[in-house]
Amino acid sequence: MIKFNWVIFFFITILSACGQAPSNNSKQKDNDKDIVMGGACDRCDLMYEGMPSPGSIQAEAILATEKEPGERMEINGKLLMKDGKEPAKNIILYMYHTDASGRYTAADTQTAAKPHGRLRGWVKTNEKGEFKFFSIRPTPYPGGKIPAHLHMLVKEPGKTRYYIDEVWFDDDPFVTKELRDKSEKRGGDLIIHLTKDNRNVWVGQLVITAGLNIPGYK
Repeated sequence: MIKFNWVIFFFITILSACGQAPSNNSKQKDNDKDIVMGGACDRCDLMYEGMPSPGSIQAEAILATEKEPGERMEINGKLLMKDGKEPAKNIILYMYHTDASGRYTAADTQTAAKPHGRLRGWVKTNEKGEFKFFSIRPTPYPGGKIPAHLHMLVKEPGKTRYYIDEVWFDDDPFVTKELRDKSEKRGGDLIIHLTKDNRNVWVGQLVITAGLNIPGYK
């Protein structure tokens, strides 16, 4: 797995993570020539609000600063091609999730993609299909029984962005057998296990298969 360097990437990603400084590419959208796939996707175009230029997106990202309340979390990921074997390289992944209160709370100065909150960011897989992001562990929506989760979108060259299953955590009591059975497994089985390491950080491994169970995928 790629080595995570928090200090270096803190300064690269802090502005985009907080949503305070949309880039010149904030008006991006899927190219008219992109192959349309994935079905309806509510508010998925917010992926492009504040997104850095594709050439500047790294394989590692920080979604939460040191000051963000909550338990630290580090996700080591790998994206595979649809055959489930070949690494999917240079593909952009966008992720966002709730804060420690279970809400998508925007930063005070945030103007872009407020519905996704301040805990959001982008990675681009490396030559081995690897990526990593550091954040806090999300919590469930207040008063509900929906599992805590990560939202993730995939943007491959020549294809429209598409969403994959929410990433759930296997120790969450809201992840019931009924929900497991109803899962569409878009991108694979995305229920992952988290373990606390000697830094008191929740660490998990996430494997995604590009295009798997995505309608219209070519």
